[in-house]
Amino acid sequence: MSRREELAAGLGAVRERIAGACAASGRDAEEITLVVVTKFFPASDVRLLADLGVTDVGENRHQEAEAKAAECADLGLRWHFIGGLQSNKAAAVAAYSSVVESVDRPKLVGPLARGAATREEPLDVLLQVSLDPPGREGRAGVDPDALPALAERVAGEERLRLRGLMAVAPLGEDPATAFARLAEIRATFVAEHPSASWLSAGMSGDLEHAVRHGATHVRIGSAVLGSRPTDK
Repeated sequence: MSRREELAAGLGAVRERIAGACAASGRDAEEITLVVVTKFFPASDVRLLADLGVTDVGENRHQEAEAKAAECADLGLRWHFIGGLQSNKAAAVAAYSSVVESVDRPKLVGPLARGAATREEPLDVLLQVSLDPPGREGRAGVDPDALPALAERVAGEERLRLRGLMAVAPLGEDPATAFARLAEIRATFVAEHPSASWLSAGMSGDLEHAVRHGATHVRIGSAVLGSRPTDK
């Protein structure tokens, strides 16, 4: 099987899963944006994915993302930065990304706005909210109680466009429970910011739960691309 055929098969299976999850939830599959996470995979795979209809690509390491976006600049893709973001790299990330999904502290807002000043369009921003229980060290993300203040900081920047929320289900927790909690957080958030209705949640192992609880974007890597290359 050629690499193109492998990717086509992976994409087909994921799109079927999304369609099935939407049907079970009474949603339209057109509401869901598939972001294919190409971390550690070569730009040649990105080109094949684009040829297979993929429009949104996710990366979470700045150096790799910057190089890949430049190499594939002719494809017109939307690049989503989904990894932990350092404030000293934020301006550079804003220059090539279409969406930054991992904004989790006020310190990032100024540098992102400066980097976005080099773009024709404002930078789309998602706030990464923590779903970890209080007091537990877990994945990145802003505490839900601090979400309103961070949202106001982003909304106050002319070159940034607040689009919604992103989250990752905590390790060791039932993703259905975590995403149900996320849906409640999002309902409160959207009441305050009606135009910020994007919800990026769900990965290869839990996309169905995320779709059921309102995800508009799912971030899928291994289910499309296969196991990560051993040479990173």
